[in-house]
Amino acid sequence: MPDIEAKERKIIKSTRKLSDILFENATFLFALLIAAIVIYIFYEMFMDSAESREKFGFGFITSLNWDSVRGEYGAMTFIYGTVVSSVIALIIALPVSIGVAVFLTEIANSITRSAVSFLIEILAAIPSIIFGFWGIYVLAPFMRTVIQPSVQSVFGFIPIFGGSGAGFGLLTAGIILAIMITPIITAITRDVLKAIPVSQREAAYALGATKWEAIKMALLNAKSGILGATVLGLGRAVGETMAVTMVIGNKAQIKESLFEPAYSMASVIANEFAEASGTLHISALIEVGLILFGVTFIINSFARLLIYSFTKKAQTR
Repeated sequence: MPDIEAKERKIIKSTRKLSDILFENATFLFALLIAAIVIYIFYEMFMDSAESREKFGFGFITSLNWDSVRGEYGAMTFIYGTVVSSVIALIIALPVSIGVAVFLTEIANSITRSAVSFLIEILAAIPSIIFGFWGIYVLAPFMRTVIQPSVQSVFGFIPIFGGSGAGFGLLTAGIILAIMITPIITAITRDVLKAIPVSQREAAYALGATKWEAIKMALLNAKSGILGATVLGLGRAVGETMAVTMVIGNKAQIKESLFEPAYSMASVIANEFAEASGTLHISALIEVGLILFGVTFIINSFARLLIYSFTKKAQTR
């Protein structure tokens, strides 16, 4: 009997080892599959943009011309619209997101925390097309009839507040993007603040720190994680398509005023790809997508690296 039981235990042990090996290899293959998909997407876009890259070279990035009739293409106006609208979104969303995250982790009671957290999750789940419709029928008229006249009556002498936009423009797109990225930055900042050990807060209170001083200490300790959340929100703003397309005005130009229409890299692809005339036009749009892909990949990788470094430090404390 002892020999039989020993053999059974040995068989079970070997079977478990085999299952563990199979599971580890399967998950490793899944991880490799994700990496392969990303590399394949980059490869296809790189190859399909060959005609545009060969004709325009590096000048494609710096050129302001986008004329499908003459076959002249440049991405600078789209890069400008993408960068400016995303920066506006960050300027608006960052203080709001940090404030909400601090409120949820440091001030709110459990009932309020659950309710606000649920609303943030709902906001993050709203499709971008809904934000676009809201921007067209609510935000753009409000910008045209209230915000723009009020701002220009006081700050109209400043070039960035000049212009004669009709409610659609960089500032409108930036506000829409700010609403869309606020849940992302808030959720990650909240998790980063939760990762700070309670003992640090207790030590601060024991030394006579006020509530605000303890919160300030938590924010300073979480600065790399908050920076990572900010960069991740920036990546989300840079890659947004439909909502921006519907409110940015879709005009390939670079103007000083934030009220003027503009164009983003994602919106020009969405608007023109289906009606592209000729292989060069398609190749130029794919090259714009390649630039957008590279920018978003770098931004998101940098954000993930910052968040990982913070969580690793928090775990070693």
